[in-house]
Amino acid sequence: MPKPNKKKVVKASAHELLQNKPFKYQLNLKDRALASSAEGITIADATIQGFPLIYVNRGFEKLTGYSADYACGTNCRFLQGKDTDPLAVEEIRRALKEKRECVVEILNYRKNGEPFWNRLSITPIINNAGVVTHFVGIQSDVTARRKAEDALRISNAKLEHANNLIRSDLQLAAEIQKSFLPPRYPQFRDVKVAWELLSCDELAGDTLNAAILDGRHIAFYVLDVSGHGVQAALLSVTLNRWLSAGSAHLETFNNAKNNEEKYVMSPLEVLERLNRQFPFDPKVRQYFTIIYGVFDTENKEFSFACAGHPSPIFVPKGRRPAIIQSNNFPIGVVPEPEFKENKVKMRPGDRMYLYSDGLVDTINSSGEEFGNQRFLHELTAGGKSSLEASIPAIINRLREWSGKEKFQDDISLLGFEIK
Repeated sequence: MPKPNKKKVVKASAHELLQNKPFKYQLNLKDRALASSAEGITIADATIQGFPLIYVNRGFEKLTGYSADYACGTNCRFLQGKDTDPLAVEEIRRALKEKRECVVEILNYRKNGEPFWNRLSITPIINNAGVVTHFVGIQSDVTARRKAEDALRISNAKLEHANNLIRSDLQLAAEIQKSFLPPRYPQFRDVKVAWELLSCDELAGDTLNAAILDGRHIAFYVLDVSGHGVQAALLSVTLNRWLSAGSAHLETFNNAKNNEEKYVMSPLEVLERLNRQFPFDPKVRQYFTIIYGVFDTENKEFSFACAGHPSPIFVPKGRRPAIIQSNNFPIGVVPEPEFKENKVKMRPGDRMYLYSDGLVDTINSSGEEFGNQRFLHELTAGGKSSLEASIPAIINRLREWSGKEKFQDDISLLGFEIK
C-alpha cells in the first residue's frame, strides 16, 4: 500500500508570526507591553519647544505618583527639586539639544515630596527622513542601591579613619618602644658594642640591651616574646623595664655584711627570678625566651645563661667562631627549671654575638632555613671587618639569601668586642 503523504511542519519565528498579524493587533500588543512595564516609560515630542510629554505608562505613574493627565503636555522638569544636581540637569538638557542618547542618575521627587534616585535613560527616535521626532525616556528607581552605596562609603570612611588612628597609635607606640633600646653604638670603656633589631610588625616582640650595672660589670641580653603585635610588645617593654640597670627587681644585698652592700646578680639568679615573676599563663598562652649575660671588665669573663633561647656565638680573635651550647626551658614554662650558667674568658679582639631565632629560622624561596652553619660561615667570612660593620653585613646577607626585605619574624642581633 502506498504510504500516506505527511504534511511538512514549518516553524515560524515569533517575529514572523507577529508580522502575519493585522497591523492593529501589533499596535495593541506594543501598547500593552509599554503600559504593563514595571519601569517608568515616557515619550516626549521632539518637534515642539520644551519637549512636552505625550505619553507616560502606568509604571511612571506608580514611580512618581503623578497621573498621565497631569504629566502629558508638560516637561519632566516637574520631577526636579531643591537637591537635584544641576550638573545632571545640564547633561539632560545638552543631550536633548544635541538629539543624542543620554543616561544619568538624578535625584527626583515624587508627588508627595519624597525624594528618589532616578536612573534616567533617554533615546531619540528618528524617522525615515533622519529627523528626530521623539524621545523615549525610561525611569528606574535606584534609591535602594544608592543608599547602600552611600552607607558603604560612610562605613569605609569611618573604617579608614579608625585604621588611621590605630596606625598612628601603633607608630607612636613603636617610637616609645624604640626609645627603651640602647644607643646604636653604646660607649663603654672596655668593650665595643653594636646591634640591630628588625621588627616584622609595627611593634616588636624582641628587645635587647647593653647597660652598665656598676663600676666593673656590663649586662647584655636579648629576649624574644612569643607571638606578635600589641600583646607581645607590651610584655617586651615590661621586661625591658624590669631588666633595666638599677631596677628594684635586680637589687640584691649581701646580708652577711652589716652595711648591706649591694652586689650584682648573676645571670643564673636573674633567670630564676624571672621564672618566678612571669609564670606561664594558659589563658594568654604567652612566654618568652632570653639570653642574659654579665661581662666582668676586670677579669675579662663573660657569664651567661639561656632560657629557651639560641646559644651565643663566640668569635676568638683570629680563630673560627663557635656556638657555646647552653639552653633550657623558656621562662615560666616549668616551675623550677635547672638553669645552667656558662663562663667564657675573653681577650682583646674577641667577640660575642647574641641573637634571636628569627635570624637563623629565616627561610628562602626554596623553604630552606638560614641556619646556624650558614651564620657561622658568614661570621668567618667577615672576620676581618669591624664589629660595627659585621652586624649590617649579616643582615644584608640574610636579605640577599632569603630574597626578602621584610621578614616574617623579629630579628635581633647584638655583638660586643673586647677592646
